Amino acid sequence: MGRRSILVVTGSRAEYGSQAGLVRMISEDPGLELQLVVTGSHLSVTHGFTVLEIEGDGVPISARVDLGQDGDGPDDVARAIATGVSGFSTVFHKMKPDMVVVFGDRFEMLCPALAALPMGVPLAHIAGGQLSEGTMDDAIRHSLTKLSHIHFTSTDTYAKRIVQLGEDPARVFVVGSTGIDSILNEPLLSRDEFEAATGIVLKHPSLMATFHPATFDEVQPRQQLEEFLAVLDARPDLQIIFTMPNTDPNNRAIREGIMTYVHKNSDRASAHESLGRQLYHTALSIVDGVVGNSSSGLIEAPSFRIGTVNIGDRQRGRIRPGSVIDCGAERGAIGVAIDRILSSEFRDSIQNMANPFGDGHASKRIFEIMCSYPLEGLTSKRFYDVEFDFENNGYN
Repeated sequence: MGRRSILVVTGSRAEYGSQAGLVRMISEDPGLELQLVVTGSHLSVTHGFTVLEIEGDGVPISARVDLGQDGDGPDDVARAIATGVSGFSTVFHKMKPDMVVVFGDRFEMLCPALAALPMGVPLAHIAGGQLSEGTMDDAIRHSLTKLSHIHFTSTDTYAKRIVQLGEDPARVFVVGSTGIDSILNEPLLSRDEFEAATGIVLKHPSLMATFHPATFDEVQPRQQLEEFLAVLDARPDLQIIFTMPNTDPNNRAIREGIMTYVHKNSDRASAHESLGRQLYHTALSIVDGVVGNSSSGLIEAPSFRIGTVNIGDRQRGRIRPGSVIDCGAERGAIGVAIDRILSSEFRDSIQNMANPFGDGHASKRIFEIMCSYPLEGLTSKRFYDVEFDFENNGYN
């Protein structure tokens, strides 16, 4: 029997950072063949051409699937998915992987998942079962669950949700969040090294800010950003590091708003397409808090014992550690929430908090299962029924 070939798909900076440890383990194992396929914003100059970060890690790239996404409208995203499905079908036909790994909830991941279905390629899904009800990612994540044959999730709650979707519990593994692995296992830079690499001299108080489009939020992302920027105007003591938004519909309006603000306030604000995971995690170890609507504020930031102001509904439904303060997309509420996470009382209250999303060994657990899990019959699925009592809901 030849080596087991595992094809890993990466489509964005954040998701690659979460998978980097697993990718490295697969590439170094003599019994496995890594097939790394790069797609999505990695190949976009506008979004930082982050494929260079992957190349910098020394990991061989087996194929690139350009989605051809030029605009940021809903129709542009739909066409990008169609282009991606076609591109991945060609890749799978040529490379014939034994297993394909997709991660999370981004629309880019629909492309390999949909291509794999008619071709009978087993699909492993990482980070299913979560909720983010303010965005289309929620529906994509659950769709990936139904298209997949084996599941790696971060908490018991998320595992139960996957079973509710009809997936066999024997194929659902609670492993923790791979996003925590690099935080706990990879070295951070010193403050001096960070400042030399970025040119950012951080002073207190400082915040990391990330705003992504919230496709189902009643308040438009640009309006949410404007409310936050109004808070910053009233707080000239705050220093801000912006990381730029993803490729979801209407991201350009957010990008333009951030760049305009940074241009006017270059003495205390900077914007970055991608810091890379080491610089990003180092920044989280230095700043005083996180603000925006990114999942990083809920999953990664708690490991650094800093507070997160989560604005709007984009992350509605996710598990919230005690370091997260939710608020509406209104400047008064945002200002109060920022004051709270920066207060010494709040900061002291979260210093001994454990991050519920992982212990730093998720990638190892996934790797060990991928090495040995039987492939025969894996693509054959039966719906797993969960018993419910509908007596009080009009059902007999």
